[in-house]
Amino acid sequence: MSTLAGKTLIMSGGSRGIGEAIAIRAAKDGANVAMIAKTTEPHPALPGTIYTAAKAVEQAGGQALPLVGDIRDDEAVAAAVAKAAEQFGGIDIVLNNASAIDLTPTESVSMKRYDLMQDINARGSFLLSKLAIPHLRQAANAHILTLSPPISLDEKWFTAGHLAYSIAKYSMSLVTVGLAAELKKDGIAANSLWPRTTIDTAAIRNVVGAALADRSRTPEIMADAAHAILVRPSAESTGNFYIDDEVLAEEGVTDFAKYRLCEREEDLQLDFWVEPS
Repeated sequence: MSTLAGKTLIMSGGSRGIGEAIAIRAAKDGANVAMIAKTTEPHPALPGTIYTAAKAVEQAGGQALPLVGDIRDDEAVAAAVAKAAEQFGGIDIVLNNASAIDLTPTESVSMKRYDLMQDINARGSFLLSKLAIPHLRQAANAHILTLSPPISLDEKWFTAGHLAYSIAKYSMSLVTVGLAAELKKDGIAANSLWPRTTIDTAAIRNVVGAALADRSRTPEIMADAAHAILVRPSAESTGNFYIDDEVLAEEGVTDFAKYRLCEREEDLQLDFWVEPS
């Protein structure tokens, strides 16, 4: 299979950045995209809403279903999953995209921010996946794709000043590990995807550091990598922690210049939890 035409994807977040790029890429094939997000009004520093993303999906050739809701709200997520399955006749793909970031060191981070990251990143990924399983069992080539990193126990990722964030992102990755094992018998793939470099998103510009934007790649590299994963046979491609450019290299891509914002590959900034190649 090389297309997502007619497939239904339900994703958390997606009003901007990587999630929106993945949704648009799927829509170019003619996919149906249901998005659960809270953003109904634009933020001064964070352009994009669930409605502008839905419009972009439709302009790209797909069908969009914007579902206003909080990924932390059990009833809202259950209703969103039911609505997506009803409107499109099922669910083929779950994309766990929503994520909160706070790089405050341990002594200073508030437990409110800690809980927020755990609730959105880990619990949200678990909840959306859990509720979609009955529909995925009925789908051909069902996938769960979570945007989370490979797990490394190298102490540098725990002494870099963002322990709370590391715990939250690794918790998303543990969802992948567990679901891959639990759902393998059903032929449902569960994988994670992570960028090798920083990606030019609102999170990079407003949280990590605006100066990194010029040393980043565009969200389209993650969109193309996600597409390549989601068209692979689910029974043969599960339990993996994929890196975006490695996925595309497997697909025959040799030139990544179109994705970078700087002139040279060596000027790109590696993302968290990625080792130099």
